[in-house]
Amino acid sequence: PTLSSVPLQILFYLNGIYYTLFFLATLLMIIYKSQVFSYPDNYLALDLALLFIMAILEAIRLYLGTKGNLTEEEAPLGVSLVITVGSVILSIYFLVWQTYVLRADAIINSILLITYGLEGILQIIAITAFVS
Repeated sequence: PTLSSVPLQILFYLNGIYYTLFFLATLLMIIYKSQVFSYPDNYLALDLALLFIMAILEAIRLYLGTKGNLTEEEAPLGVSLVITVGSVILSIYFLVWQTYVLRADAIINSILLITYGLEGILQIIAITAFVS
């Protein structure tokens, strides 16, 4: 029997599209905030660096999650789950601790955190199915 999770695969696909939009929106908002507000240079560099680190982590996370789900291997899916925790922490940074948080930041980060939560639950269910 096939143990791969179709809902998880759909969520990985949709999250890949959503994260691309999230990245572009956050990058544009950081540029906007740096022009409109007095954005300290060291915080601007930190926010940009964390955004690009998050993008790299997201690409690795989605690749490993998709690979693990489709090949029904728990190791890549487990690593993807661990990386999801790191992505959640970075998303919380952009939601709470970045220099300036706009309402748009709060909305797009909240949606991202919801998708991470759903993926995490589905990943745990898939790993459990693969192990047993």
